[in-house]
Amino acid sequence: MKVLKIGAEWCPGCIVMRPRWAKIEKDNPWLENEYYDYDESPEIIEKYQLKEAVLPTFIFLDKNGNEFLRLA
Repeated sequence: MKVLKIGAEWCPGCIVMRPRWAKIEKDNPWLENEYYDYDESPEIIEKYQLKEAVLPTFIFLDKNGNEFLRLA
């Protein structure tokens, strides 16, 4: 399983979630995750249709790369 984390430097919710995700990552080393900055990752924003996204957004992918859960 992989989690795509989409956030931005200017996003208050993203700032709040950073230490929480750090703990989740530490407690679950098997969990793959990638962070994308909303302002610097136009290809990801387009691919996952996040043009008017609520940030932070977390997209969970199965082992085949298929999205099965999105939290915003």
